[in-house]
Amino acid sequence: MSRFAAAIFGCEGLRLSSDEKRFFAETSPFGFILFGRNIRDADQLCALTNDLRDAVGWDAPVFIDQEGGRVQRLRPPMATEWLPPLEDVTRFGPNAAAAMRLRYQIIGHELRSYGIDGNCAPMLDVARPETHKFLRNRCYGSDLETVVEIGRAVTRGHLDAGVLPVMKHLPGHGLAQLDSHLDLPRIDTDKDALDAVDFAAFKPFADVPLGMTAHLVFEQIDPQPATISAKMIELIRTDLGFDGFLMTDDISMEALSGTVAQRSAASIKAGCDAVLHCNGKLSEMQSIVGGIDMMTPAAHSRAERALAARHSPADVDIEALRTEFEALKPSIAQPEP
Repeated sequence: MSRFAAAIFGCEGLRLSSDEKRFFAETSPFGFILFGRNIRDADQLCALTNDLRDAVGWDAPVFIDQEGGRVQRLRPPMATEWLPPLEDVTRFGPNAAAAMRLRYQIIGHELRSYGIDGNCAPMLDVARPETHKFLRNRCYGSDLETVVEIGRAVTRGHLDAGVLPVMKHLPGHGLAQLDSHLDLPRIDTDKDALDAVDFAAFKPFADVPLGMTAHLVFEQIDPQPATISAKMIELIRTDLGFDGFLMTDDISMEALSGTVAQRSAASIKAGCDAVLHCNGKLSEMQSIVGGIDMMTPAAHSRAERALAARHSPADVDIEALRTEFEALKPSIAQPEP
């Protein structure tokens, strides 16, 4: 396997343009990510995922955000409509872990039917009452034990379906009170408290093949945002023990200052393995590859280990999984955490 550009890219529309095909062939990004703008129907989506892989000449991973609820790129009739994760965790109560494993196993099989084999989940951020609304109901719980239990079930569901899970947002976004798509959250909490909850949520997941950084500042550790902070990336690698493939959150989000090229170069310099760029703007992608090199040998090794976790799952009866999922609902409604 040849070396990759240290990037995961989106594309602009429903099919690749000739310029996009040429760019991907020349730059060889590690993988791709899809959004609602790239999805019309089953035949079109299957053709697009095939074209992306044909452009780079190998079975590159294709990622998506299919958490369920607000963050769900595939909708009926192409895929199951889901409640936000926290709502399902709440309504399934003591059966939540079993239900969430089934939920993401179903999601995984639906994704693979279109040629998508990576999903940006589990989300291991620990919710607080003050957690920004863009994030809160995407979480799995407001205590460490619940988040770890549900996160492990979500991870297992993905792997059962042959889909690579991408855990996020390292090293913890639950204290954020701003939306990092638009602003830079700043967390003024001491490291001991972070170690006890937010950082601790990720430690049991050191074996997950891929992870995603958070665009936020932990002010008592480093004034730089975590995605471009060498100190925070080192904390992820050492304190949290994560030696999987580490991508940035979308580098085009407005939490970070500077151009996308400057942000990208800073994230790679800090120790991220790859830049995730999602908006599909070719000019921005061209500027990114102009400022970063091919993956380092260490990043390439982590990429190969992540890809080795992909497998073709056994055929399953999706309707039987849905029936099993629904049967797990308790008869008494559970209070929201």
